Amino acid sequence: MATNWRLASRKRALETRAATINALRDFFRTRQYLEVETPFRIPAPAPESHIDTIPADGWFLHASPELCMKRLVAAGYPRVFQICHCWRAGERGRRHISEFTMLEWYRAGADYTSLMDETEALVTGVVRRVMKRRILTYQGQAIRLAAQWNRLTVEEAYQHYSGVSAEDALGEGTFDERMVRDIEPLLGHPVPTFLYDYPASRGSLARLRADNPSVAERFELYIAGLELANGFSELVDPAEQRRRFEAEEAYRRSIGKPPYPLAVKFLEELQDMPPCAGIALGVDRLVMLMHDTDSIDDVVAFTPEEL
Repeated sequence: MATNWRLASRKRALETRAATINALRDFFRTRQYLEVETPFRIPAPAPESHIDTIPADGWFLHASPELCMKRLVAAGYPRVFQICHCWRAGERGRRHISEFTMLEWYRAGADYTSLMDETEALVTGVVRRVMKRRILTYQGQAIRLAAQWNRLTVEEAYQHYSGVSAEDALGEGTFDERMVRDIEPLLGHPVPTFLYDYPASRGSLARLRADNPSVAERFELYIAGLELANGFSELVDPAEQRRRFEAEEAYRRSIGKPPYPLAVKFLEELQDMPPCAGIALGVDRLVMLMHDTDSIDDVVAFTPEEL
């Protein structure tokens, strides 16, 4: 029988992937995090206009384990993490795939600044353990992980790289376009960059800054122009979260997106959630960085087209 050479060629990447997942688990175990597993199929996802879930027998395959993991924090679990498969409809490209692997973790008593510190320690430690070095070479760029990582506000990024304010970009309806075209490719080299303090309208499930409610305590991590993680200080006000869900769901329906039911149990239990921070990190993309490839197809065992 003929060998599947394309599948065989991924052996080194899959070995790197396995070592990476082991290193991720060890990092959290040494910090007294509990590894959890939550259901893949849920009755109500968080509504987001730019994310479409995949229906599954009347429910939905989760795009993130976020809602269930926050319910665990609200029930008294102070440090939890999970490595799991997630699904998003219509996501396919060199850096996107509809079924992908996510690392997500939550820590009670933390905020987004302390989570940036922990994320830096995680990525630096995992790369050092798996790759045996502190400098990554990605697509011809040397990335210095041991150097002080950059922290740049969204407003600073827009002024410096796009020539307009973030507020003006929102008003023009060009915020996302400018971010993808003008800003993201320039972030994260020669050292990784945390982009933080997103406009409140891009806050999702993040709380607003007490001293500046026009921005949300949210950040994204970029390395060599590749978005790797999205984290924030969690919103724990159930009334405000319900308002945001209802507004986002109304917008989804106005642009013809399929309707989602309200995540009632999550909202009911949110009142018991302590101050907390959480983050989602793309495991596939972390392996892409270490394997020095710009294609997610090179770091997964099977692509959808090969099944």
